[in-house]
Amino acid sequence: MSHVPAPLVSSALRRMLLACLCAAGAVAAQAQGAMPSWQGAGTARYVCGGIGSDESAAMRAAMKDHPLALLFARTDGAYMANVDVTIKGGDANSAAALAFRANGPVCLVDLPNGRYVIDVAAPGGAAKSQTVTVGGGSKTADFRF
Repeated sequence: MSHVPAPLVSSALRRMLLACLCAAGAVAAQAQGAMPSWQGAGTARYVCGGIGSDESAAMRAAMKDHPLALLFARTDGAYMANVDVTIKGGDANSAAALAFRANGPVCLVDLPNGRYVIDVAAPGGAAKSQTVTVGGGSKTADFRF
């Protein structure tokens, strides 16, 4: 068995660790890049997506980090996009309201704490409504058409 000098071992180990860190950073950047851009401003903003496996995985992983998540699907479980969304309400101090078209089956919504009414209309005109209270953890409103 040959003897490898200690400085060579630690240098090789450093290169290997650096390569692992670079690879981990690239994976994290790719996951972050899979998220669509946020829309809205201030305390009321949203992002919708979930088209494709990378984007869907990134959106679902981020659901727990936002006060409200919206999911759109048909009754057979197939995901839906192009759903019109209106969110009204809040409390006396925050009359936050959003209106947008969800271009994917998953929307993450950042809103101040309060009670909101979510009205949605699917392509073809079917409409649904839910009331949610935002605050104290992430909430999910699931709309099936």
